[in-house]
Amino acid sequence: MTEETGLPADTKIDISVPHSARIWNYWLGGKDHFAADRAAGDEVLAHIPDIPLGARAERAFLKRVVRYLVRDAGITQFLDVGTGLPSADNTHEVAQSLDPTARVVYVDNDPLVMVHARALLVSSPAGASDYVEADLRDPEAIFAAAERTLDFSRPVALMLLGVVNHIMDDDEAYPGVARLVSKLAPGSYLVLTHSTAEIHGEPMLRVMRETTERGGTPIRARTRVELERFFDGLELLEPGVVSCSRWRPDADELDVPDVYLFGGVGRIG
Repeated sequence: MTEETGLPADTKIDISVPHSARIWNYWLGGKDHFAADRAAGDEVLAHIPDIPLGARAERAFLKRVVRYLVRDAGITQFLDVGTGLPSADNTHEVAQSLDPTARVVYVDNDPLVMVHARALLVSSPAGASDYVEADLRDPEAIFAAAERTLDFSRPVALMLLGVVNHIMDDDEAYPGVARLVSKLAPGSYLVLTHSTAEIHGEPMLRVMRETTERGGTPIRARTRVELERFFDGLELLEPGVVSCSRWRPDADELDVPDVYLFGGVGRIG
């Protein structure tokens, strides 16, 4: 183990370069981040002070969506791609609180995320959690590993929360999501959130450009219309693609303002 990271010495991780998962963890009040991540996170906060609100709103969105999928749609299998560092109310925790037999596979391409996921994301005895180190753009690798845990002849919820915004090229992003969706059985769902500039405009775009130029994880905004395109051919559930805080909020969440992260849920026919 190295003193700096707490990871095995042969784990390849560059702590001098900010990483989106660790910046996110910093904004959520976690402890799994380094100086470069805090510096990058603070620079964003200087321009957009309410950015942690978006992080919390997306987590609340995850809870509401998973609750709907398990309780109302009967979904008991989840493929969570780009999971990020563990936090409170992770996908398997929400799902298994409603159905202890729920099965979840987490996918990420960051070794730090995978080490923490394996250590902290512990399934209920009746269900299952598994962890795959792979990239969203390699669906064959994802499904080959995930089928150890998930039955892809039955419906699965594909969770893409805050990950597609790191694919800069539309010619990669749209086909990449479509390839993942194409492997799912009818009755499955696509859940997607994505950064936008709908709320903050140019300041958000400038922060994204500067983050990418600094050598951190590349990130870009897409518009609501561009996000709706990811759901082409699916039944987009009401209220459509909206601020995460506006997707079927609970009674105690009605006063949460719009946030820069937009999300939607689509059913595969």
